[in-house]
Amino acid sequence: MGQTLRPSTLVPRGFVVDDAASGADATLITVRPLSIASACPGCGTRSVRIHSRYPRRLADLPMAGKPVLLVVMVRRFHCDAVLCGRRIFAERFDGDVLAPWARRTARLDDIVHHLGLVLGGRPAASFAQRLMLPVSNDTLLRVVRRRGSPRFVPPTIIGIDDWAWRRNQRYGTIICDLERRKTIALLPDREPATAQAWLSDQPQISIVARDRGGGYAMAAAKALPKATQVADRWHLMENASRAFVDAVRKSMRQIRTAIGATTINLDLLTAAERIQYEGYLHREDTNAAILGLAKAGVTIKEIVRRTGYSRGLVRRVLRGQRSDVFRVRESSLELYLPWLDAQWSAGQRNGAELWRRLAVQGFRGSLRVVTEWTTRRRKAEKVDGAALSRAPSARTVARLMTIGRDNLSKSETVIVAAIEGGVPQLVDAREIIAAFQAMIRKKSLVDLEPWLEQARSGLVAPFANGVVKDRAAVSAAITSPWSNGQTEGQITKLKLVKRQMYGRGKLDLLQARVIGAA
Repeated sequence: MGQTLRPSTLVPRGFVVDDAASGADATLITVRPLSIASACPGCGTRSVRIHSRYPRRLADLPMAGKPVLLVVMVRRFHCDAVLCGRRIFAERFDGDVLAPWARRTARLDDIVHHLGLVLGGRPAASFAQRLMLPVSNDTLLRVVRRRGSPRFVPPTIIGIDDWAWRRNQRYGTIICDLERRKTIALLPDREPATAQAWLSDQPQISIVARDRGGGYAMAAAKALPKATQVADRWHLMENASRAFVDAVRKSMRQIRTAIGATTINLDLLTAAERIQYEGYLHREDTNAAILGLAKAGVTIKEIVRRTGYSRGLVRRVLRGQRSDVFRVRESSLELYLPWLDAQWSAGQRNGAELWRRLAVQGFRGSLRVVTEWTTRRRKAEKVDGAALSRAPSARTVARLMTIGRDNLSKSETVIVAAIEGGVPQLVDAREIIAAFQAMIRKKSLVDLEPWLEQARSGLVAPFANGVVKDRAAVSAAITSPWSNGQTEGQITKLKLVKRQMYGRGKLDLLQARVIGAA
C-alpha cells in the first residue's frame, strides 16, 4: 500500500501545519513547533513556561512552481534559573532546521550556499530566479563568505605553487593535498616567509612537491627540514627544452655562418623585416658596449650602473642570448607552402588568383599575406643567385633540430644538415638534453651522475649547474610517484573561478569557493 501524503511532510522537521493558502505569487503555510519546551540560550536550562507568541516569516523550498513562505508561531519562554541574566527568551530550533535570526530555513540556505559556490553572484542569482528562489547576488556571496571554507584534514603530501592575481604584477600561493586531490589553502602572496609560516603549522608533512623556483624550496627547507622535496617533472622537462633554445641563441652567429646567412640582402626584406633588421643593428651596438665593459673586468652591477640597462638584459647579453636578427612568427601559409611552391613552379604568379584558390582549400588568411609571399619570391628570382639566404630564428632552429626528420621539408632538412655540420657543439647539446628528458621519462636515477659529468662542459652547463644545486629534489622527482602536475590542474580550476568573478573576488571568497566546492 502507498503511504498517505501528509502536509507535515512538506515542512521542515519538528513542525506541524496549521493552515495553508496558495496565492498568485506564493504559497503561505502557517506552522507551529511540536516541542513543549526550549532551552535558554544563556544558561541552557529547559523551560516549559510560555510567556507569549509571535509570528516569524521564513522562506522555504519552492513547491509547485511557486515560492513558499512559512509563518512560524514562535513562543517566548520564561527562564526560571536564578543566576541567569535572561528573564525571557525566544525558543531555539535545531541548527540543521532553523538558525537563530535566519530568514531562510536551513535546507533552503544549503541550496543558496551551493548555488553561490558553483556559480558565484549574478549567475547564481539569475538561476535562482528560475528555481523560484528569490535571492540577490549580494546575499549569495554573503552566504558563501559566512560559511567560509571547511576545515581540512592535516595533509602529509602536499603540492605548492604560485598563481597569478594579475600576470607579471601580483601572485598568490596555492597548496594542495595530493593524496585527497583537493585544494586546502590559498595564501595572499608567494613570499617565502608567508609559505614558511603556513608550513610550520603542519609538522606532519613528509613530502613537498614544488616547482623549480627557489622561494618555496627555501621555505620548505626552513619549516620542514625532514620533509622530502620533489621537483616538478613537467618543469624539469620544460627547463631542459628552454636550455636548448638558449644554447641555440648562443650559437646564432655560428649558425648563420653555417647556412650562409652572415649578411642580409636588404632587397629581399619586407617593410616589417626592415624595421626588425634596424632593431637588430641597434641591439648589436648595445651588445658590443656591454661585452666591451665585461672584457675589461667590470662587474654586472657596475655595468648596470654605467649603462642604465636592466640587470636581466645585461645577463642575456653576456650569455649570448640577444643575437637573433628576426623575431619570426609561424606564418598562416605554413601548411600551404608546398602547394604554393608547386603552383609557382607551374607558372602561376598572380597573388590574387593564388589567394582565391587557397580560400577554396580552407585558407583563412588575408589577400595581403599571399601577395607579400609572391612579391618576396619574385624579388628572390631577380637578385643574384649567390645572394645569401635569411637565417631562421633561434626558436625555429631549436624546433627543426628536435622534431623527427620525417616531418621536415626538403629545405628544412638542408638547413638542419648545415647546422649539424657547422656547429657540432649544438648537436652535443641536443643529445644531452634528449638524454636528460629520456632519464626523466624512464625514471632512471642511475643515469643522473654520468649525465651531470657530460653536461657540465657544454652549452647547457647553466642548466646542469641548476640541477646540481637542486639535486635532492631532482632525484626525488625521478624516483617518486608524486609530482606537481595535480597542483597545476587545481590552478586551472582556481583561474576559472577567479574569471567568473571578473577578477574582483578577494582571497576569502576565492578560498571559500575553491575549497568549499571541493
